[in-house]
Amino acid sequence: MGVINQGILGGFSGKVGNVIGGNWKGIDYMRIKPASVANPRTEGQVNQRTKFTTALQFLQPMKDFIKVGYKGFASKKTEFNSAMSYILKNAITGEAPDFVVDYAAALVSRGALTGALNGSIDVSVAGTASFAWDDNSGSGSALATDKSMLLLFNESKGEVIFSTASAQRSAEGQDIVLPDDYANDTVIAYLAFISADGAQVSNSLYLGALKIPGLIEN
Repeated sequence: MGVINQGILGGFSGKVGNVIGGNWKGIDYMRIKPASVANPRTEGQVNQRTKFTTALQFLQPMKDFIKVGYKGFASKKTEFNSAMSYILKNAITGEAPDFVVDYAAALVSRGALTGALNGSIDVSVAGTASFAWDDNSGSGSALATDKSMLLLFNESKGEVIFSTASAQRSAEGQDIVLPDDYANDTVIAYLAFISADGAQVSNSLYLGALKIPGLIEN
């Protein structure tokens, strides 16, 4: 039974029919009690959970990178939740139950800063991933002092190597040394930029899925 605390115009606490009243941080609220679900594991619900799990497995290893890459979308939700929402809506593909992340459609950074021009990556030298781009300083909001944001997602290991403040845009390149145990693994590569003051980031650019060559034995 609900109890009215401040007369007929005041809030109430408890349950009246399917309406539940309460108070949170001094604010009176009412909500409708959800109807019971006869089958809480419908096909649609199972598919949505599977999509969520697929997106989570992709984003969880790069959560620290996402904090920077989605900083402009954290006003009403966290950076990670914003990234989850984007990936679920735009980068999950396949047929149930075999959903996968469309890496080319995924953004690991989102923002209005002008992005990379002609970005690429080369892993032909064992143990090294060489990122490259053209210096497009002066185009749009791009500045020579913008810092590159580099990310490699290792599919089989479910882990990432990244930097959120690497070489300047004007440098046109940056190398990342890879662990020995990355030999013969496939990595998914992304490149973005962040302004020198950290206030703005660009959309990430997908550079491809590349197999790391095996180490050369002497």
